[in-house]
Formats: sequence, C-alpha cells, structure tokens
Amino acid sequence: MQLYISTKDGVPIYLQIVNQVKYLVAAGRLAPGEEIPPIRVLAGELVVNPNTVAKAYHELERDGMVTKKHGSGTYISDNGSPLARRERMKIITQRIDALLAEARHMDVPLKEVVDLVRDRHENLQPKEGK
Repeated sequence: MQLYISTKDGVPIYLQIVNQVKYLVAAGRLAPGEEIPPIRVLAGELVVNPNTVAKAYHELERDGMVTKKHGSGTYISDNGSPLARRERMKIITQRIDALLAEARHMDVPLKEVVDLVRDRHENLQPKEGK
C-alpha cells in the first residue's frame, strides 16, 4: 500500500491517510479482505507518529472501510462495494468541483469545459484494431 503524505497542503496527515485508503478501495487497488499494514509499520514508512496512523485507522473503522481482527491485523471490509462506489463518486465530484472552479477563474465557459471533457474521453478510449 503506497501512500503519499504532504505537509504543505494543509490537510491533516490522518485525513490524508483516510482519504488515500478510501481512494485505493474505490479504485479496486485494495480488495475486500486484504490486510493493511500494522500501525507501527505504516507510521515508520510514512515517518509519522503512530498515533496519527491509529487515528486514521479508527476513522476508517468507524466509516466501515476496515475491520480489526484482534491479534490478527486490520483488513479492508468485505462490504466495501457500495461504499466504494459512493467514495468513487465523491472523489470524482471533488475533482469536477475543482475543475469548474479553475475554469471559472480562467474565464473558460462551461460549454467549452464540457466539450473538452468529451474530447478527452474520446481520445482515451481504446482504438479499434490496435
């Protein structure tokens, strides 16, 4: 599980961990039943206080994203699929909001943004016969 922490964006570190784990689950990169690193291991990898990771794991458990098996570890919840879809839509909504705000600041009309999104979508589709 690769997570990246930024001390410059103003988002609390525990929340960065929570958001990234949710993103990995939503993207299918963390599967239901998969074990995530122990608190001390992840804290060492990220060079953060173990209490920060514990707070993130507690938040993820409260949200139903992970389950703790006493003495065994912390695992991605088996009931992740509906939550995963909700999290995917939340992530996409946040990115759309950021895109629209940036377009507004740059005086790019909504129609041009929508046209650009459609164009990019078409360009990213697999080409037939290749």
